[in-house]
Amino acid sequence: MSQSGPGVALRADIQRSGYYPEIVGEALDTALGSEDVISYVVHHEATFDRDELRRHVTVLVLTANRLIVCHVDEHSGEEVELHYATASTEAVRLERVDSVVVTRVVSNPADHRPGGPTAEVVLTIGWGAVSRIDLEPAGCQDPSCEADHGFTGTSSNDDLAVRVSEAADGADVVAQVLHFAGALSEATATRPSS
Repeated sequence: MSQSGPGVALRADIQRSGYYPEIVGEALDTALGSEDVISYVVHHEATFDRDELRRHVTVLVLTANRLIVCHVDEHSGEEVELHYATASTEAVRLERVDSVVVTRVVSNPADHRPGGPTAEVVLTIGWGAVSRIDLEPAGCQDPSCEADHGFTGTSSNDDLAVRVSEAADGADVVAQVLHFAGALSEATATRPSS
């Protein structure tokens, strides 16, 4: 991982998250190679599974050529007291990214000013690895019609979604996601389509 600029800040944020920083850093080093970090997001999330706390971290890294997605999860065995972590990375060429969706939630919208606080952000990135198809029976306007009109639906890329909120993650993480979304949108807008 780059040892200057955003690469140093990324390493510091991984350490600050406190979630297996050596495993996260090693996984990213493998995926990044010698590429420099342009922008990044570190999102540490805790969830409850029955009476057990489970942690998870997602790290998104933008380089000049790729989007790197790193997930690290911790697990425990069902039958034995075995705890382990899995780390996976996916490297996506920027020309493959075809969708960057940013959904903002703003409290008191009538009072909002540019640069003001954002309560929540959902960043959804699509590159075609995972598609979702929502189907429903098609119909017509005739209430007495009994014909089979087949199905209608929508298809959408839904490869990755990251949700952060000011209340749960802090204003700095919300700002980090918005900055990353802007950098990724700009990087993918200037890429020729394949």
